[in-house]
Amino acid sequence: MPLDRNHAVPALVGNPADFLMIAGLAGTAYELASITNDGDNLYALGGAMGAALSMGLGLALAQPKRRVLVATGDGELLMNVSTLATVGALQPPNLSILCVDNGHYGETGYQKSHTSLGVDLERMAIGAGIGSTMTIEREDQLAAGARMLRESNGTSFVLVKVSTVDAPKDKLSLDGGANRVRFRQALLRAAR
Repeated sequence: MPLDRNHAVPALVGNPADFLMIAGLAGTAYELASITNDGDNLYALGGAMGAALSMGLGLALAQPKRRVLVATGDGELLMNVSTLATVGALQPPNLSILCVDNGHYGETGYQKSHTSLGVDLERMAIGAGIGSTMTIEREDQLAAGARMLRESNGTSFVLVKVSTVDAPKDKLSLDGGANRVRFRQALLRAAR
């Protein structure tokens, strides 16, 4: 039975202050906003489906001393899966990818995504050259996944299989301009 995302994602992220975070659309953006209270270290996308991993890769390369977490859904990652190949080629050691897989396109009406039809995103990440990967399907695997996201000496990819239960729908600003300014100011403060 798939995990409840409202429990699994916070357990995997742990202390959100440990990361600079880029969140994809819908569920992952709401989940991270709920965990961080829409904090300054979170850039949540609105209307840019498929861009989270590309943005997180750029951020990891630009901020090599900070751990970057990209939280994305299966549907969003499938929109730009070729970015996994670029991540695999560049191997930023500070990049952690959390893919929350409910097997559906939650933004467009819960049609089945390719992962519910047999596509395995962890195997795609392995094929792209990402060395630290795991799929989480049980509660007793969450602690190992959290450690991988935090402590991997290279790029890590954690796929968590969740039910179609919605993420919390509060505490999230999707004002892209305001988010950009807030996130940039937080980066500049941290650099001082």
